Amino acid sequence: METLRIILLIILPSALVFATAYFSIKQFFTNEQKKRESENLIQNQKITVPIRLQAYERLILLLERINPQSLLLRIQNSNSTAGQLHNDLLIAVRAEFEHNLSQQIYISSQSWLAVKRAKEVLIKIINEEASKIAVNAPASVLSEAILMHIVSLSDNPIQIAIDTLKVEVTRFLS
Repeated sequence: METLRIILLIILPSALVFATAYFSIKQFFTNEQKKRESENLIQNQKITVPIRLQAYERLILLLERINPQSLLLRIQNSNSTAGQLHNDLLIAVRAEFEHNLSQQIYISSQSWLAVKRAKEVLIKIINEEASKIAVNAPASVLSEAILMHIVSLSDNPIQIAIDTLKVEVTRFLS
């Protein structure tokens, strides 16, 4: 009985010291891991925040460049026909969009859908108005028809996409 008591007096404090050391070391390593993860997150944000902001800027620029008022000024040639202008507009819109496809990984799905929808609606308007006008008509007739159609819209899809991006970037920065 005496030996059991001596063994317990030796093992019990040893077990207590071991448990204390084990949990202290475990807590230390857990805190160190959290600290490293936090530092990695901060480092990643230093890299990704400017890239994401640049993506928003580029997509706003895309939308402004495919805005018919801007697009028609850049594309229209006084000697071209409605058919040529129609083709040039479609090529320009698609080229602008394709040039910025990679930006979708930096924004939300909702914002990307708004950008895509704006492009698709614009192409639809260009095609609709071009189908109403003779191919050999002056380009200015098609330009005017497209602008009138855009002005008549209660919800301009390009402006909706721009507003969606602005709201998202504001949330992102706050």
